[in-house]
Amino acid sequence: MRLQDVYMLNVKGLARGVFQRVSGSAVTDLYSPRRLFSLTADDCFQVGKVAYDMGDYYHAIPWLEEAVSLFRGSYGEWKTEDEASLEDALDHLAFAYFQAGNVSSALSLSREFLLYSPDNKRIARNVLKYERLLAESSYQAAAEAVILRPNVPHLQTRDTYEALCQTLGSQPIHYQIPSLYCSYETSSSPYLLLQPIRKEIIHLQPFVALYHDFVSDSEAQKIRELAEPWLQRSVVASGEKQLQVEYRISKSAWLKDTVDPVLVTLDHRIAALTGLDVQPPYAEYLQVVNYGIGGHYEPHFDHATSPSSPLYRMKSGNRIATFMIYLSSVEVGGATAFIYGNFSVPVVKNAALFWWNLHRSGEGDGDTLHAGCPVLVGDKWVANKWIHEYGQEFRRPCSPNPED
Repeated sequence: MRLQDVYMLNVKGLARGVFQRVSGSAVTDLYSPRRLFSLTADDCFQVGKVAYDMGDYYHAIPWLEEAVSLFRGSYGEWKTEDEASLEDALDHLAFAYFQAGNVSSALSLSREFLLYSPDNKRIARNVLKYERLLAESSYQAAAEAVILRPNVPHLQTRDTYEALCQTLGSQPIHYQIPSLYCSYETSSSPYLLLQPIRKEIIHLQPFVALYHDFVSDSEAQKIRELAEPWLQRSVVASGEKQLQVEYRISKSAWLKDTVDPVLVTLDHRIAALTGLDVQPPYAEYLQVVNYGIGGHYEPHFDHATSPSSPLYRMKSGNRIATFMIYLSSVEVGGATAFIYGNFSVPVVKNAALFWWNLHRSGEGDGDTLHAGCPVLVGDKWVANKWIHEYGQEFRRPCSPNPED
């Protein structure tokens, strides 16, 4: 349901095995696999029933409608793997429409049910009930009631977040802004003089830069291999606790730089590029995160917004900066969306994304509210290096100006 909502996917397309976005009358192909795997009527029924059992008729109805359509087309063909039937789909769809306020559709579907099972007394009673309700004038308008999407997730920024995810990271207008540019970065570091890194300025407020080819294919693969045995369900800070939540679906692991020389090399490279001290306790260990299909992280800040946050246990202040490395490519989805900045960055394999979480005054930068869009097709791996305030006093001096 999450993928269906965020990317405005068409249920009929999903049932055929293709990913199509529907906006009004426009249909856009997002992804067409080389080999199509269609869903059966029973598959569609089971998906619809999940939403139905949660009382989510907004999502249940299109899936149950597709199930009914497919069951009608194959009526009389018995399949051993099917758990449901046309009668089951008609029964659930009729009640879903009734709960949504569309009594006329509920009546029509219930009458169709009785054509196949005329002895079902419960459905017969429902038919009489629906006929009586439609005879009352108060239900005439409700017969064509509009089904509203449930307010889940409970995000004030939901529309912006989903719109940015739907761009899949494409930002052609950026090429028209002179202040956004590409360059070879050395940061006046001897470490980078012989091998400068390609830098792309993505945005100015908040400042976000993308460093292309920051790691090699072999380094990315090694980091994934080191993390894989230790992956666990990701958690978020809630007060002083660490909780598993639905708005962050992924697996993660923490790697000390003593685990393998490649991590030491990575720390040296990050330090040379950013000019910051990335050794503990001034930075956290490398966090490696894996997002499978549907994996996501809804809008959040990387820096602590509460004095009771577990981030302060390191006694090195708040997270001043984020350095995020893309360890894989993703076929569709998985972009990083900056909500208030109103832009998104696609997954670029082996590249690294950098931004400041705090102003020079030490205050959190509200414009860094960002999200990891759901992965639609593929497997997304990232590595996060979070750098803290302490130890950076002379590397990024403070400023009384709240805008710096």
